[in-house]
Amino acid sequence: MSSRASELESPKASGDADRDGRDLEAGLASPVAGRFGIPVDAVCVRCGRTHVKRASLEEMDQSPEANSVTLEATDCTSFKHVCYPCEGATWWNPVAVLSGLLESERERGE
Repeated sequence: MSSRASELESPKASGDADRDGRDLEAGLASPVAGRFGIPVDAVCVRCGRTHVKRASLEEMDQSPEANSVTLEATDCTSFKHVCYPCEGATWWNPVAVLSGLLESERERGE
């Protein structure tokens, strides 16, 4: 696993922000992230912006029984999601599965 992926997957260890200074927990809590699915850091193929998004395992061509904590972004396919700056649904490429945020949610019972 790359150091960037490790940093993204462990938000507590990195002050809840990645190298770009984004607050990943706030990004996940934002309505633009979506309401269902596992948290991933993804890049919009139209504008190139990186945001925290939620996508189901099925949307990323994974089995519903897949272990989302050990899942690697390289195993996931692109998925459709809204990009507000682009003003519509676009394709997003996952760059990291944010398992640290997923585990934090589970600990809080969300």
